[in-house]
Formats: sequence, structure tokens, C-alpha cells
Amino acid sequence: MTTTRRLGAAVAIAAAVACASSGCTVIPVSGPYTVSEVGPGDPLTKSFQRMIAIPPEPTWGPDETIRGLQAAMAAYPDDPTILPQYLTSEALGKWSPSGPVTVIADAFEVVSQGPRDDRGAVEKYEVKAQWVASIKEDDSYAPTAGPWDRPFELVKAQGGGYRVRSLPTGLLLTNSDVTRAYRPTNLYYMSGISQDKFVVDRVRLRLKPTESFAQTILERLLKPETAALEGAVTTSFPAGTKIESIRWSGEERVVINLSGPLDPLDLSVEHSLAAQIRYSLSRNEVAKGRVIEVQLDGEPYFVDRPESDEGWLDDSGDSAYYVSKGAVHYMGKDGPAGVVPGPAGEPHDGYSNYTLSKEGNSAPLVAATTSTGISVAGLTPEGQWQEVIQGTGLTPPSWHEDGSLWTYDTKNGFLLRYDPASGRGPERVSAPKLQGLDVTRLRIARDGVRVAVTTGKNTVQIGALTHDVSGTMLGNVQSLTTTEVDRGILDVAWADDEHLLVLAGSKAGQTLTQINVGDGETVGIPLEYQLTRLAAAGGRVLAEATDTKDRTKVVELNQDRQSWTAKIEKDAGTPLFPLG
Repeated sequence: MTTTRRLGAAVAIAAAVACASSGCTVIPVSGPYTVSEVGPGDPLTKSFQRMIAIPPEPTWGPDETIRGLQAAMAAYPDDPTILPQYLTSEALGKWSPSGPVTVIADAFEVVSQGPRDDRGAVEKYEVKAQWVASIKEDDSYAPTAGPWDRPFELVKAQGGGYRVRSLPTGLLLTNSDVTRAYRPTNLYYMSGISQDKFVVDRVRLRLKPTESFAQTILERLLKPETAALEGAVTTSFPAGTKIESIRWSGEERVVINLSGPLDPLDLSVEHSLAAQIRYSLSRNEVAKGRVIEVQLDGEPYFVDRPESDEGWLDDSGDSAYYVSKGAVHYMGKDGPAGVVPGPAGEPHDGYSNYTLSKEGNSAPLVAATTSTGISVAGLTPEGQWQEVIQGTGLTPPSWHEDGSLWTYDTKNGFLLRYDPASGRGPERVSAPKLQGLDVTRLRIARDGVRVAVTTGKNTVQIGALTHDVSGTMLGNVQSLTTTEVDRGILDVAWADDEHLLVLAGSKAGQTLTQINVGDGETVGIPLEYQLTRLAAAGGRVLAEATDTKDRTKVVELNQDRQSWTAKIEKDAGTPLFPLG
């Protein structure tokens, strides 16, 4: 087995040529081109580069042919005419572009496997690369790791060159192809639990030369949510809704014309529809700061102004607290700010894993683990500690934005929900995907839908609270990250509705990473202290830190996201945000 030479570019890539989003024509002379697609000053578009592939050349060998085929795959959604020219009629009849898009590292090898038969009529090759990700048919982006290798069969073509006789189904793109032509995009759907909350759904959308990015976003918003949120969210767009046109009218107004079974007299739909459109556009830096005028069949429907912030994303509050000697304290901007009223502000032994409910019209509740279960107290002078869930194998409690308290009973394999408003004991919630797993933590996001679950010592999974006629269930569970065998997960905390902070450590040291739960994008955060607990909200990150003498303090990540500042220097730990 021999390896053909590695080519940084098997065929020349010309310098990018600027052209407007209306399109331009380029005559290739030596290989596939990337062509810039831009919309100067247009708030509805995104600049990007479009691949223009060329047919196989008679002088190309197998390596160049396979690389040209891969470039044709990158160009296929915009121009499907080039790729078939690389295939034999047999391959063309079997190959399909459907299915997940495979994303590999830019540097890949074409490895010869020798002739397939005695006559050498069929030559077999293998493409070897590092597997980066898959873009699934619902547009979700799933990072992967490890090697990727697949067989390709080639035959010599009449007139010179090669054609591909056999290849894996689906499109094969490099990481650079995806960076060039796709954009991470946040779509917003309504929570299936609370209709006044929105949940972000992260997808990868391909930019199209034939339409503005604003239209691409809204066309995708008309489709169902990704599998990660299936059954957990709803939409204001009734089935059959269409985007007839989107145009930029003047400097400050975007006009969207819809058609379909919308009721112009239903103000509740108008309200949520406006928020879905506003967030899905502006949070992706499209039409940001513009007035959005929505028409229905060309007639005025409603006008949404950029200052209309309904607080649909997160109104849980960012007041900070901490625990000292078992007592809950307020935390000011620069240090201690006093003890909370009532028994929750008094020292207690044997209480741990404190967590706070959402702030609202009434004082929040604090929950904590004891030796016999989970107890709750109000942050008021008359508040009393009351055991609400009994058990000795319970995960640290987590508050839901609807006011309920959740934990997982590891001894019996039950997910439990306690509603203080009902006055009844905890109820069981179905969680079939957790059966048989070693559940160690369960943290509900502030959107009230996503749930982070740690299992064993080093795995984080993400699920969603789904709803159907049978009730609520924790479903859609899928792996988010797994640390090395010798590194255990010490704590997790929701930074916001789409990012999870993961603290991991071993004898060799600790790591703190922020992971986008929608696409796995990971950012490392430098550490200056030995951390044990995390809390985050509103862009702030607090942590319990220990020094060399095992004394605890509360530290805060600075705005530069590179350094930390000690906020409570002595006898302080377990930093808390409401729902954090």
C-alpha cells in the first residue's frame, strides 16, 4: 500500500473575486474557485465565499480527481451539474447527496489500495482524515472525534483522466468548506412549558447566493425544531405559513410579507410571532436595530420596534448570594452585603448543595441537601426549614423556572419533581434514558427546557423536558462531552440558556470550559485558583475557591474572561444565583 503525495491544494485556488449577492460569472482556468458573495450595506445579508468547482481534467490522476470531486461536493448545493461529471453512470445511479453532511479536517490523504482485479481496470483508494463533525438533516451540528476513512473506486476514462465508480453516500465537506459557506444560527421557539419564554435552537445554515440570509433564517424557522428540542418547544407559525418576500425599505425598516393561515385578529399570536422573528434575526446580527414591519398577503399585519424587549429569554435575576458557615448571605458588587432574613440566614451544620429559586414578586426559596433528604426555606423572617423530599441517594437539588424543585433519586432510579405551590409530596417524572446510568448531577437551564446531567465521573449529557398527552418527560438525552478517564467532572453550571460551564480536574490540575450545548463549540477559561463550585448568570461567573490551607473564598471571573478577582476572602463558599 502506498500513499500518494499530500497536496495542500491539488488544484489551484484562485484569489477571491468580489461580487454582489445577485451573483457573478467567473471562468475557471485551472481549478475550483472561491467567489465572494456580499451585500454591501444590506442588513439582511451576510458576506461569504461560494465554491465554484470545475469538471475533471484529462490530465488528472486519482488524487486530483478525488480532490476535485470533494470540491464539487462543496459546490453541489449551489451548482449540482459539476459533481455528476466525476462519476460513472453506475455510481451516479447509486450515489445520493441526502443524509448527514460529513465534515473532515482540511488536510486529508488519498491512499492507494492497489488494483481491485488482475486487469487493474478498477483502482481502489481510501480517503483518510480526522472526523470533525456531522451536519444532520435537521441542520444540527454534531462534533465528532477520531479518524475517518472511506473507500473510493476509480476507473480510467476514455480520453484520459479518471471517473469515480464507487463512493460513500452523502456530501463530504472540509472544515474550511463549512466555515466558508455555513453560519452558526440561533433560532427561537416558544417553551412548551411556559408560553412566555423562548428557547434557543442552534443550527448550521448554508448561505445561499439566491436569497438573503434573513430569508434563509426565517425559512428554517418555519420548519420543526431540531431533534434535541423535539416535543419540548412550540412555534407561533401555523403549518402552511410562507415567506413571500423580505426587503429592506430605507435605512431603518425591514418589510416581511407572509402568507398562509394566520389570523390577523389573534393578538396573542402576533405578540409571540413578533418575538420569534425579532430574536431569530437580531440575535444573528441580521436586521439588528431595525423596525420590522410584517405584512400578511401584502396587507399591514403588525410593526415591531427594536426597543420592544419583552424579557422572553431570561428574567431570573442576577442577584448574587453565598454561604458562610451554613448561613446564606447577600453578595454586593465588591464583597459581603449582609445575611438573608430568617432561619436561612442562620448558621447550620449538615446542610450542603444550596440552590435558589427564581426571584419574582415574592422572596426566593433556598433548597439544601441534608443527611435525610432535601429541605426548603423562604428568605423571609418567618421562613422555616422544611424537608420536602426524603431520601439519602438524591442528587443536588435544582430549581425550575416554574417554581418547582427537581432531583434524581439514584437509589431507586427516579426523577423527582416537588411543587411548593401544591403542598403535596414529590411526583415522579419519566426519564427512561437515565435508567441504569450512574446519575451524579442534574441541573435545569433557566429556559426551563434543557437539562444537564452528569453521569459517572466524567460524562455530561444534555436532555430536554418534553410534553405530550401522557405528561412531562425528560427525553432527547444525548452526550455533550466526556473528559479523559483520569479527569473527573467536579461541577457544572449553566452560564446562560445555551452555554454550560464544565469544571473538571485530576491530580495534574483543573480545566474550566464553556460549551455551547447546541453545537459543542468549546472555549477554555484560564484558572488561577483551585475551584470546587460554580455559579453563573447574566454574564457573570462566580466560583468557590480553596487555598493551600483548604480555606474557602468566593472569586469572580473578570470581564476579560482571562483573570479572576477574589470577592469574599474568608469563610465563604457555594456562590449562588437564582436558578443558577
